[in-house]
Amino acid sequence: MIIQELPAWMQNEDTALWLEKLRKKRGTLACKRAFDIAASFLILVIISPFLLLLALAIKLDSPGPVFYRQVRVGRGGQDFRIFKFRTMVQNADKIGPPLTVGDDPRITRMGRLIRKCRLDEFSQLLNVLSGAMSLVGPRPEVRKYVDGYRPEYMATLLIRPGITAPSSIAFKDEDKLLEKSDNPEQTYFDKILPPKMALNLDYMEHISLWRDIKILFQTFAAVIK
Repeated sequence: MIIQELPAWMQNEDTALWLEKLRKKRGTLACKRAFDIAASFLILVIISPFLLLLALAIKLDSPGPVFYRQVRVGRGGQDFRIFKFRTMVQNADKIGPPLTVGDDPRITRMGRLIRKCRLDEFSQLLNVLSGAMSLVGPRPEVRKYVDGYRPEYMATLLIRPGITAPSSIAFKDEDKLLEKSDNPEQTYFDKILPPKMALNLDYMEHISLWRDIKILFQTFAAVIK
């Protein structure tokens, strides 16, 4: 990937510097992708019976599809549809904001359990297999928030977004933080997004396969806790 291949809005000095850094990590990124494919396939095979039961529970709990496919911004600034087990009422994105705050009334009964245990993220293994995502990487945002990125944030779009990341662990309860705000979306932009992006850039600076494995275990521990 070269700077000229990126959308014009991503082309800046910070992005160019990060492209050069990532070129030196091509071997690491190749190993990371190979691990993503092998691990996500193996996990899907092992837990597929459980996922079928989860899908059935979602269908029985409320009307609507099993999956919620939301458009997010991925590698290279390209849109893709993220797979998530549906935890909210049908058409929730049309009756409320992209952010979920506290006891959002759009969340279904089954959805509350799924969110508490982070089970909705397992379906994103399909996105990993397709190449749109990685097991570990900056969490993908909706276009509305990406449009408000500072120039230095654009570099996080140079690698595949992930199911989890250090920023995901640090802000695993961000919905509770936003619940206290009179303007959750502005609070997200001003108070939460900057430290999350700092963690994402630090992850990219020290990216490695072994660190990914460590982050996966840390994520599991955080969910259990």
